[in-house]
Amino acid sequence: MKGLVIKSTGTSYGVHFEDGTIADCHVKGNFRIRGIRSTNPVAIGDYVEVVQGEDGTNWITELYDRKNYIVRRATNLSYASHILAANVDMAALIVTVRQPETSTTFIDRFLATCEAYRVPACLIFNKIDLLDEEGMQELASLRQLYESLGYPTYAISALTLTSSPHNLIASSPLSSIFQGKVTLLSGNSGVGKSTLLNAILGENVARTGAISSAHHKGMHTTTFSEMYAVKSLEVQEFKSSGEEKETEHSTSWIIDTPGIKGFGILDMEKEEIGHYFREIFEIGRECRYSDCIHMNEPGCAVNQAVVEGRIALSRYESYLSMLDDTSEGKYR
Repeated sequence: MKGLVIKSTGTSYGVHFEDGTIADCHVKGNFRIRGIRSTNPVAIGDYVEVVQGEDGTNWITELYDRKNYIVRRATNLSYASHILAANVDMAALIVTVRQPETSTTFIDRFLATCEAYRVPACLIFNKIDLLDEEGMQELASLRQLYESLGYPTYAISALTLTSSPHNLIASSPLSSIFQGKVTLLSGNSGVGKSTLLNAILGENVARTGAISSAHHKGMHTTTFSEMYAVKSLEVQEFKSSGEEKETEHSTSWIIDTPGIKGFGILDMEKEEIGHYFREIFEIGRECRYSDCIHMNEPGCAVNQAVVEGRIALSRYESYLSMLDDTSEGKYR
């Protein structure tokens, strides 16, 4: 029977079937010898075939083709990657200017990873209620930068959002992200992913945590990935009585992931990294040499664009950090 993987605990998977039932399933051992070089051969968002054994155990026996997926470097050095999610329509990175501060390097690595795996991405700036005038100016500058590159950005305070999923999805600017899509929520620990998720779903399904006062960083509250159905409410009018009745339709899914510190590059040659920075790829076509990696080569159009301010210095520094990302222990 075909189902959708909506939960992963590391040892088992929750699979949602068309009839609305959810079953706890396990992976057949032969998945481990099919050349899948990742810590999780089955990921959230995968469509799988499930067969029940004689003892009642549900086994995942087949993995259906993915339209896309998004990965990060695995913490287990015996594997190349960890698949965050599969079959994603939008990857939404939750970032904060303060408490904690999300670095532009982290943002750029996330966006480059999305570009590499052909996953559309957007940025949601959370906790804007905590920003002073200087913080608001920094927020405006960041939004202008990333919107100029074609990435949609949103500014919110998850704490003040209504708990009604109908109002949030139907009337907020975030509706274009979630409505009718499978959306991955990602970000550093402490940026408010769980708070936003609870606001969207209208119930406390995810634990929230405080920010460490010593390090101004978030503490992990989500310990495994999970996929939630978003109930969008439609109001129907009955002509006979003139009364209105709300009916629920599950049209959207949101994937919540544990907070992560950073993205290490995977399967990228140095000559390819510039392809995943939109402005560097575009301006790089003007370089004198086709194999230019935009460091100290003569006739490099990218270097000239950085000097002239046509490429943001923060973006170029993020690009250089990815070129230099050769340490196995870096950005995990």
